[in-house]
Amino acid sequence: MKKIHCLNAISSYGTDMLTEEYSMTDNMEEAEGILVRSAVMHEMELPECLQAIARAGAGVNNIPLEKCAESGIVVFNTPGANANGVKELVITGLLLAARDVVGGIEWCQSVKDDPDITKTVEKGKKAFAGSEIKGKKLGVIGLGAIGAEVANAAASLGMEVYGYDPYISVNAAWGLSRSVKHITAVDKIYHECDYITVHVPLLDSTRGMINKTTISEMKDGVVILNFARDLLVNDDDMAEALNSGKVHKYVTDFPNSKSANMAGAIVIPHLGASTEESEDNCAKMAVKELMNYLENGNIKNSVNFPNCDMGVPKGPCRLAVLHRNIPNMIGQVTGTLASENINITDMTNKSRDKYAYTLLDLEQKAEGEVVERLKGIKGVLRVRVL
Repeated sequence: MKKIHCLNAISSYGTDMLTEEYSMTDNMEEAEGILVRSAVMHEMELPECLQAIARAGAGVNNIPLEKCAESGIVVFNTPGANANGVKELVITGLLLAARDVVGGIEWCQSVKDDPDITKTVEKGKKAFAGSEIKGKKLGVIGLGAIGAEVANAAASLGMEVYGYDPYISVNAAWGLSRSVKHITAVDKIYHECDYITVHVPLLDSTRGMINKTTISEMKDGVVILNFARDLLVNDDDMAEALNSGKVHKYVTDFPNSKSANMAGAIVIPHLGASTEESEDNCAKMAVKELMNYLENGNIKNSVNFPNCDMGVPKGPCRLAVLHRNIPNMIGQVTGTLASENINITDMTNKSRDKYAYTLLDLEQKAEGEVVERLKGIKGVLRVRVL
């Protein structure tokens, strides 16, 4: 019986997928798999029996990825599962920035006791007039699952959409509307677009990418939207740009002590994936990834190990070896098996940066001494017999 522990409340649409081979446990110390949403795991002591963590969502800043990799713990996320929910909120952000709907609603509340409210509204509504987004230029930086959906939706609303992503996947490219202009230099977005929305992961190369320098390249009165990661935007530079009028509106889904106090910012309480549908989709994908790994050794959507899939094991034994990406590792593994007269019927090896993964289907079960010898190979992080 494989035991699964939830660090956060996970939609039952996901946990109900667990078969009779699984049981939920309140004790993390005995868990082989963990399901998590927002719980911060950096200071947690992870049990030796833990084999995988599945994050029901895209961001994994709350999980110690390197620590997990060194312990042979595979970390999954659920890219694209919440894409529609985030896309819809981005479109909402575009409309809120174009038209002062929130200000108008608040003003209506302030005059709600006016006996002549109808006349008052007709006289005062001009203070909240805005513009339409149709025909305006939108720059989408990052064309992954969310960025591509935002680009397509904005194009369908009549916006002139420019998309930039030097690493765009073939699937994402095929999914883009033909009316989206795929550009090869982000400067074109900075120079020409009325609205700019960012949909890239937080990396050393993207941290603070919206800053004084990049903002200076943008059109006066530009609107910037950030529904990806808080730290993609330099808050001090954004506050300065809002105060000067260089940036007309900043729409962010990440409140902090600075953004919440910026004049001209529309700050949303991190609602991007906060829909029933997104939470259900993320939970289902996370559970599916966890089960496929624990039962078959297959990895899909890991953030610290390479993707690797050999389907359902067909023979008496599948061996799964997580290891460092160093020379002669495969030779040592296969040599160890050969020395015990264990024949390999199928094998695949994938690598990702410092780490690699090898799956082997065997004609007979590997156990006892041979497994211990495999574990003893320098650079091997974990050996699983399925």
